[in-house]
Amino acid sequence: MSSNTSPQCSAAGAASGPSPFDVPFWLHWLGGFVDRHPRLFQRLANLESTAVAESLKRVDVTMPIFVCGLARSGTTLLHEVISSHPAVATHRIKDYPLVLLPYWWRRATAKTRAGAPRERAHRDRIMITAESPDALEEMLWMTFFPHCHDPAASNVLGAAARDAAFEAFYRNHLRKLLLAEHATRYAAKANYHVARLAYLARLFPDARFVLAVRSPVGHVASLARQHERFCQGHRHHPRSLAYMQRSGHFEFGLDRRPMNLGDSVEVERIVADWEAGGEVRGLARYWTMVYSYLDQLLAADADVRRATLVVRFETLCDSPAETLSAVLRHCDLTDSAKLVESYAPTIRRPAYYTTDFSPDELRVIDELTTAAARRWGF
Repeated sequence: MSSNTSPQCSAAGAASGPSPFDVPFWLHWLGGFVDRHPRLFQRLANLESTAVAESLKRVDVTMPIFVCGLARSGTTLLHEVISSHPAVATHRIKDYPLVLLPYWWRRATAKTRAGAPRERAHRDRIMITAESPDALEEMLWMTFFPHCHDPAASNVLGAAARDAAFEAFYRNHLRKLLLAEHATRYAAKANYHVARLAYLARLFPDARFVLAVRSPVGHVASLARQHERFCQGHRHHPRSLAYMQRSGHFEFGLDRRPMNLGDSVEVERIVADWEAGGEVRGLARYWTMVYSYLDQLLAADADVRRATLVVRFETLCDSPAETLSAVLRHCDLTDSAKLVESYAPTIRRPAYYTTDFSPDELRVIDELTTAAARRWGF
């Protein structure tokens, strides 16, 4: 359930055929087995690292690229473009659920056909195949930090955080993926890295962060629309809910969980709004909480600030060539002109849905987000 060849506003129509929420039984079973035995696959991953240790000596993690932001801010498209660069390795849809074994699983699936492109479950005109970049890195974090999606506790990992076992495992994982794809750079879309930017900046002082932000009205509308769609999909296809939980996607659907960025009281307010039917109010609060946190982080942490390029969704849609060129320069991905030429003409503002908020809902969004939005140029 991620991206591929058609960016966010392509001209592709709705796909026909099986529901995009349908998860084959074999994939559901295998995903469940992996989910129930995290330590087994952690040990297998360490065995994999030992088996390819000689080859890994020639591989280093240089300037890894992390794309993040609140879901529906343009992160999928940015990840897609960056991952299309020939020097870049990333996780792909076909890696689920054996994400922890990147080298062996890539060898095992080397001759697997990508299949015909299909529109992803979001119905946002983004077409996917098994080879599409996917936001699967979260499975690594959940293996070592099992409470990283608990809304009742802070999910923040700051520069002072230390976990030697995870850090060694994580670095080896990235190196194995680079080895498997014969690449020199790693990229990930990981929206939950919003809570880990300072930690990542310590682990990788040369990292590049691409932080997406979208104006509140359009952003709230998109989040609300996707939440409704995924709730319906999960009710009709329960395996799709398990897929999202196991792969670390809690942005919308029947197990939606807000990130806790250190303010548990505000998280409780957000959840209370949602439970009381105040979808718009809760999402507006959430937008403000996330982007106020990021604004404060960028102001306070010079290392994160130096590593970060802020990309406004509206600017990306209105000036795609200039924006993509700036992103690729920030990531130090050279020889990118053809990549920009390929993607830029396909990008424009979404036209596949309307923002039908009532005057009262618009007032709520304005009241809750205006102060924070101004700091981001909205």
